[in-house]
Amino acid sequence: MCGGCGKICRSLYDKRWRRAHDLRCGDHEVYLDFELRRVACKACGVKNEKLAFLSSNTKFTLRFAMQIGGLCRAMTIQDVARLMHLDWEAVKELDKIYMREQLRLAGHPKPRVIGVDEISIKKGHSYRIVVSDLVGRRAIWFGGAGRTEADMDLFYAFLASKTAGKSSLR
Repeated sequence: MCGGCGKICRSLYDKRWRRAHDLRCGDHEVYLDFELRRVACKACGVKNEKLAFLSSNTKFTLRFAMQIGGLCRAMTIQDVARLMHLDWEAVKELDKIYMREQLRLAGHPKPRVIGVDEISIKKGHSYRIVVSDLVGRRAIWFGGAGRTEADMDLFYAFLASKTAGKSSLR
């Protein structure tokens, strides 16, 4: 399967051996060696084959990324990097993969009751708007350039794009 468009491409471009970091087994680090094929897709050119067990960073498995993300919920990125003997940047990227997977599992927001608040980004009266789903108990939007009505319109535009006009919040 093509990693770009997700379609099945049968045209093999080349293949090479890769190594991916996987979950530990006791005190031993585990690495998976596999052959990664590149396909020549008519729609998007030459792309790596998409393998279900790999994260978007092909040096790590998806379950390893989920473990790192779980650790990042309880520890700082720097502490996780030190514990797992990884680079700080690699841990940050794996945490982003984990967060994207959590968002995918949570689904698109369909709030019935929202709460709007503001947070201060830095000293000097720089604010952003946070919108939360009060029933689902989760933040669903963070953004804007301040706390004006135009910034709230950005939230409604986001919600309309996700729910395709099914919401009657406004």
